[in-house]
Amino acid sequence: MLSRRSLFAAAGALGAATAAGATTPSSQRAPEGFLWGTAISAHQSEGNDTNSDNWLLENIKPTVFKDRSGDACDSYHRYEEDIALNAALGFNCYRFGIEWARIEPSPGQFSEAELDHYERVLEACHAHGLTPVVTFSHFTVPLWFAERGGFEVTDGADLFARYCAKATERLGGLMGMASTFNEANVQLLLQIMGPMLGHSAKAKDMIAAARAATNAPRFSSLIYSDPAMTQPILLDAHRKAYQAMKAARPALPVGVTLTTQEVQGVGPDSIATDVEKQLYGGWIEAARNSADFVGVQTYSRLLIDHHGLVMWPKGTEMTAAGYEFRPEALAATIRWAHKAIGKPIYVTENGIATEDDARRIAFIDQALDGVRACINEGIAVHSYMYWSLLDNFEWASGYGQHFGLVAVDLQTFKRTPKSSAHYLGRRARMNLL
Repeated sequence: MLSRRSLFAAAGALGAATAAGATTPSSQRAPEGFLWGTAISAHQSEGNDTNSDNWLLENIKPTVFKDRSGDACDSYHRYEEDIALNAALGFNCYRFGIEWARIEPSPGQFSEAELDHYERVLEACHAHGLTPVVTFSHFTVPLWFAERGGFEVTDGADLFARYCAKATERLGGLMGMASTFNEANVQLLLQIMGPMLGHSAKAKDMIAAARAATNAPRFSSLIYSDPAMTQPILLDAHRKAYQAMKAARPALPVGVTLTTQEVQGVGPDSIATDVEKQLYGGWIEAARNSADFVGVQTYSRLLIDHHGLVMWPKGTEMTAAGYEFRPEALAATIRWAHKAIGKPIYVTENGIATEDDARRIAFIDQALDGVRACINEGIAVHSYMYWSLLDNFEWASGYGQHFGLVAVDLQTFKRTPKSSAHYLGRRARMNLL
């Protein structure tokens, strides 16, 4: 039980946040062993990922990227500062990525120096009492892999599994848990949302320019490739990587994370059920058969009528990322994952892009209400990891969208925690849902 002193301390710490827009949090504690944390990815935070496909695409013309990633948050050099900050805020886990493009800079040649680097990152997590939650592929691939066709070429699955085996053999003993792919079905979401995104023609021109610049006619970058070609190979890559990782470290929990959307029907004859099937493709079966857990990553919902995707109603509160403010979506996707997949559920990403930190606090508060409700329904939810620790590089949107609990000065790299960082960190420290 919480001591009276702890309860008074929690009340004082949370009071300011409640006044800023959050509701009074429940006194219900999360289950023992619940993981509270934040998430980042390698390319989005480390900086100067020069050997990756994304670096080329950001620097070529034409490009869909508003900014170059450049130094990003310089987390490659400042990882210990980030990890110490994460722990000091009150979290007990840290989700981050290892970068394939650094570890295997040319085919079959693995960098011992880079493996040493990630070993130090993992050791820093343990030194600060954090469970490391590691992503092996967060959208980017080595440039050489993209040049040979990426995941559009059948043996791409074997090459990915080889990398996963090598990294797990060397680093797996320090990992708390790991996932093969981040949002393995993201291409399927982009396919559904295509008309809203509006830069497909420019993306094709960007890929054509990359092929010309590298003299690689088969150049393929995951986000901009054809799902009909890549999804079967990605599924094979996940299965083979899972097997290789479990062979190297049988006790290491290995899963996959999915982009999970609340898919809601609108009006008569809605095709929401068909769209939901399209969104998850073969990943429900893959998660059932080749994963120890599933990572739920939820930001909003999709409204579907009898034709397909529809815009949110006029007057809907929108986030800075251009979609609906919908923290309730998290509970909906947890329930979906429990019913459809039936594996242990970890919330590996949930967050909001906004300049109004009071709305971030309110979003977190309402999302955690949903986690608590799901746990009370008997669903085993094992974590809440907020995206993201830092205001970092948000892919084609560049540095204009701020999801972070911590602001980063891109000139000095100074980290400044926001009120939301202290709010969520205090709840994490008290284990309060």
